[in-house]
Amino acid sequence: VQLQASGGGLVQAGGSLRLSCAASGSIVSINAVAWYRQAPGKQRELVAAMSPGGDTYYADSVKGRFTISRDSARKTVYLQMNSLKPDETAVYYCSARVKDKAGDEYEHWGQGTQVTVSS
Repeated sequence: VQLQASGGGLVQAGGSLRLSCAASGSIVSINAVAWYRQAPGKQRELVAAMSPGGDTYYADSVKGRFTISRDSARKTVYLQMNSLKPDETAVYYCSARVKDKAGDEYEHWGQGTQVTVSS
């Protein structure tokens, strides 16, 4: 199973980006999914998450601006980010708990995508 994150880039403050995380491999189902970010010199932090049932969680700092969603048919998770701020410059990582065809479920991580917000 592999997760491929994409969609990062350079954006001005107040702008928007949509990150994607596509899963591939021997997948039966994708369960809980999440987006994290890690800024230089800081710990990785949870930004948004979605349960298998669709319940969502957002860090207080992004509520009302970020939206996590999923397309089960495409095995893809998205993070729509609006009104971006310079201090949200970070590498963004996706994670997903994936059940494979062997019946095992593990957490997998994408490789990260750089988001740079200029002031």
